[in-house]
This record gives sequence, structure tokens and C-alpha cells, in this order.
Amino acid sequence: MSDQPVSHKSGKPMFFNPEVRRIRSFVTRAGRLSTGQEKAINEYGDTFCIPYEKRTLDYSQEFKREAKTIFEIGFGMGETTATIAESKPELNFIGVEVHTPGVGSLLKLVGEKNLTNVRIIQHDAVEVLEDMIAENSLDGVHVFFPDPWHKARHNKRRLIQPDFVKFLCTRIRAGGYLHCATDWQEYAQQMLEVLTGEQALINTATDYAERPDYRPVTKFEKRGLRLGHGVWDLVFQKRQPE
Repeated sequence: MSDQPVSHKSGKPMFFNPEVRRIRSFVTRAGRLSTGQEKAINEYGDTFCIPYEKRTLDYSQEFKREAKTIFEIGFGMGETTATIAESKPELNFIGVEVHTPGVGSLLKLVGEKNLTNVRIIQHDAVEVLEDMIAENSLDGVHVFFPDPWHKARHNKRRLIQPDFVKFLCTRIRAGGYLHCATDWQEYAQQMLEVLTGEQALINTATDYAERPDYRPVTKFEKRGLRLGHGVWDLVFQKRQPE
């Protein structure tokens, strides 16, 4: 019998099932929940977590309002997501993450900041996009510091690849944006090449963009900058139909 957590209300699986096998852009790491994270999942999970299902989300129903919706792939421990959501209360945010401690951490922040504009799906983001996100429905997509898979033999696991970006563009509405950030220069160069090569996208900068004000500098980023490491932001917009 699976020990996969389920929603207390619906009885349906709420979290990602690592037993389903295919090449992915992430590795499911073991991680122990802190007391605060576990408490947050129990207290807020039913309200703010959306179970993965093969159904198209109705954002107005999920958020109980009409608003522009931003989709984040791999929010980690959720600090950036919570900060942006707090500063942009007029926007809806759907964050996708596979690691349970990260889900618990973001739920804890949601509770502490009294956020109402965040929803979480614990599942593979590619499958969520395929099965739950309607075409031309997202106003923005954030991909902040994805795994760089820096060894050459692992480069095929990188998320930002031509086929994925082409597919992702089908979910972003015309005029919407894709914002990627990385602290790995070689991956930044690949991102720039891939995004520039996608005909549906226009670069909002000459090459790399200045960090937008809405993206906070994380503690790891601050440490990297002190050590002389670079950080590259790329902000592309989906073209309007001709």
C-alpha cells in the first residue's frame, strides 16, 4: 500500500508519486519534515494544495476570483514565491514542487503572511502543464534556479530545452512572459540560445535582463554574489498573433 499523503477532504493523492518512472529534470530527494512544516501541511494543505488530476483547472474557481495567473516551476523552499505573492496581491500564483519539505515550508509562509493568492501542486510540473493547464491561460511563468545538471552527460535532463519551451509557450497567453534565472553561466548561455530560438518568444532585453524588482535576491544568491558568482535573468514575452 502506498504511503503517499492524501487530502483530508477529498481522500485523493495530494503529492507527487516518485514511483512513476521517466527521464525528469529533477531527482526526488529524501527530506525530513520539520515540526513546523508538518504542522503547516496539516493545517493549510487542504486549503492551498491542489491534488494532481487529469482535469483542466478553472483559476477563478480555485482562487475564488478573476485575476491574472502566474505559474512557477520548482519553488524550492518557497521564500521567493511567498515574497512575490505578498508584493503582488492582485495576481494568482500556482507553485509546483515535488519535495515535501518545500511544500511544507511554503505552506508555513502562506500561513505566516496570511496569503490567499497562492496554490500549490506537488507533482512533476511537466505533467501538470500537460494535464491541468489550459492553452493560452497563463500570464507568466517563473523558472528560478532550476537544476543546472552541470555534467555534460546529464545536460539532457535540463528543463530548458527547445521542445519543452515550445510546449510551454502553448500555455502562455499572447503578451505573457517567461522569466528564467540561473547562477550557472553555461546553463544561462543555453537558456539564451533556446529561448532566442523559439519563434513564439521575444527577448525583452538585448540578451540577459536586469533582475526585475519583483524577484527578490535569495540568501544563497547573496552568498554567491559575495563570492563573485554571477546570476543571469532572462525575460521573454510571447508574441502577439499576427
